[in-house]
Amino acid sequence: MPRILFVCVENSNRSQMAEAFAHLLGGNRIEAFSAGSRPSGHINPKAIRFMGELGYDLDAQASKSLDEVDGEFDAVITMGCGDNCPWIPAKRREDWGLPDPRDMDDDGYRAVRDDIGRRVQALLASL
Repeated sequence: MPRILFVCVENSNRSQMAEAFAHLLGGNRIEAFSAGSRPSGHINPKAIRFMGELGYDLDAQASKSLDEVDGEFDAVITMGCGDNCPWIPAKRREDWGLPDPRDMDDDGYRAVRDDIGRRVQALLASL
């Protein structure tokens, strides 16, 4: 079963949504995780609201540190956090370079969410 890790600095927006999409689209065929190099300790209420629009409850997830994640991964996807993300053992590494939607208006936030959904779908198809 493929293991995927989505990483961003705070683990409160992009990586949380990517993990949610992986669960939605991959079901029991994959193991998906997310973590942050400096986790905020909470999930952004906008992420919860906008994933809720798609029928996914982010309240079941928590903001986690990279220290809480172990093992090797088939894919490690960083969300554009650059030097703040340490090296994690993986067969495949990608940086998606997504803008942080934290301070965006609703339309901007949804656009980033939808972009993440398309990217996760393509990733899952390639594993």
